[in-house]
Amino acid sequence: MLDLNGFYYFVQVVDRGGFTAASRTLRIPKSTLSYRLQRLEGELGLRLLHRTSRRFGLTDAGTDFYQYAVAILRDAERAETAIRRRIKEPIGTVRVTAALATMQFAMQDIIADFLVSHPKVNIIAHATDRFVDIVAENIDVAIRGHSQPLHTPSLYQRTLAPAPWFLFAGTEYLQRSKPPERPQDLQQHPALFLMRSGVAPQWRITHAKKGRDEVIVPLTPRLLGDDIQGLKQAAIAGLGIVAMPGYICRNEVRCGVMRQVLPGWTAGDSTLTALMPYRRGRLPAVQAFIDYLVAEFPKVVKF
Repeated sequence: MLDLNGFYYFVQVVDRGGFTAASRTLRIPKSTLSYRLQRLEGELGLRLLHRTSRRFGLTDAGTDFYQYAVAILRDAERAETAIRRRIKEPIGTVRVTAALATMQFAMQDIIADFLVSHPKVNIIAHATDRFVDIVAENIDVAIRGHSQPLHTPSLYQRTLAPAPWFLFAGTEYLQRSKPPERPQDLQQHPALFLMRSGVAPQWRITHAKKGRDEVIVPLTPRLLGDDIQGLKQAAIAGLGIVAMPGYICRNEVRCGVMRQVLPGWTAGDSTLTALMPYRRGRLPAVQAFIDYLVAEFPKVVKF
């Protein structure tokens, strides 16, 4: 590859009509310009300029090369301008991934509102419950829900919001069945359990205020599945009690088709965290999206 500086010096010498004028304009020694042009000609294997005490001009090869050099320098300038624009303002594409439930119940409005307020940014949103290698798959931001600290030393973490789990059931079910009054009563009700890797079918019920009063309720689920929407619908249909993040059932509780079971108790702590491959050097579009998540997620997941 030829040095782009050689192109620049060559064009400056031609445009200024010689080495002396180009040297004054560029404020570099005339000998340096001469050396750079000789090296360029050596790399090309062709003479580009006629240089004598009486004559300065382009060879035929130099005339052709000048046209290409000017075009290349213009393209390089446009490329630099485009990148510097990205550094100054949010522009470009942000790639984000999240679990299906997080994307469906928490991210939809956030993404839509962010795009409205940032018209020069595009988002590729990938919803999946599989583990995503965000570095290998070129992901800018991954949203993860977790109950234990994330051990990702090579990734930068930004906490978004707590998202505790609660117990819910369909209103009709609770009208025809005696609602549980204490955690031990849960074993008298059919359970709907969200299947997760490495998680046994049991509920760990903790008093929201006392904290340390944890009760473990072993379960034989009537419905065991990994579709959180399907489990919620089963609860609404009166098939039993389900545990899930509060924000997922918030609208159904507000409109009266679901009710919280054992108010004052939680069925698990959970936190939503943004993972990013880099702490520094992020494009403004990515940083703006992260800042937006930090500001908006607590509102979206509040129960």
